[in-house]
Amino acid sequence: MAEAGAAPGGRAAERAARVLLVIGDSPLAKTIDLTLRHGHYVRRITETVNDAKAAIANWTPHLLIVDIDTEAGAGVQLVDEARNHGPMGVIALTRRSDLRGKLDAFERGADDYIGIPFVPDDLVARARAVIRRTHGSAGELLPRLRVGDLEIDVLNRKVLAGEHELHLTSLEQALLYLLAANAGSILTREQILDALWGTDFVIESNVVDRHVRALRAKLQNDWHKPRYIETVPGAGYRFVSASDIKET
Repeated sequence: MAEAGAAPGGRAAERAARVLLVIGDSPLAKTIDLTLRHGHYVRRITETVNDAKAAIANWTPHLLIVDIDTEAGAGVQLVDEARNHGPMGVIALTRRSDLRGKLDAFERGADDYIGIPFVPDDLVARARAVIRRTHGSAGELLPRLRVGDLEIDVLNRKVLAGEHELHLTSLEQALLYLLAANAGSILTREQILDALWGTDFVIESNVVDRHVRALRAKLQNDWHKPRYIETVPGAGYRFVSASDIKET
């Protein structure tokens, strides 16, 4: 189990909402973790159902965000587990488009349901709504995150790159969060396709390259001398900022 982040110390830390992520897909887990930095939450990440059960029992999160497809669908059992440990909000994640999975999650007591791919600002809003019900308060919204010399504003869906203010589409916003959350790691085109379009969506083969080029153009990022997004020949793309991500 990984401790993904914490709120300020002392009484503020005691009041901060605890959020447990149960996601076996590392790039997805990191992207959701980055998105949740827009709130003063203490976050943990687990990859297995057993580790998640232990965390639910011992840590008692205020919000459980679980990929119900984890371990061939065993992740949905955690909705039942959460209901056995007092007031705990549950957001179910899935890549499936069928109604059966959605109904199963709600019938077990899930508070909300988000399909993958998701839009970052949508996740922020839904997480705050569930935490408000289970914790009493969602706390302060942190609209901006700093990644290197980029400042990402989720509230207004824009990015400040140096002195330039850039407005992003929802897809460009999701692509930037995915790359930035996995800074230093190579993401293959297949991983990006899965994260942003889903496994069942059939699209043209160069769609990832076109959207990366469009995002680079807005960031004024020359691919010959990349400041943000590096092309790794034969592999994929990598966000190159090594700076810590900071809330502002």
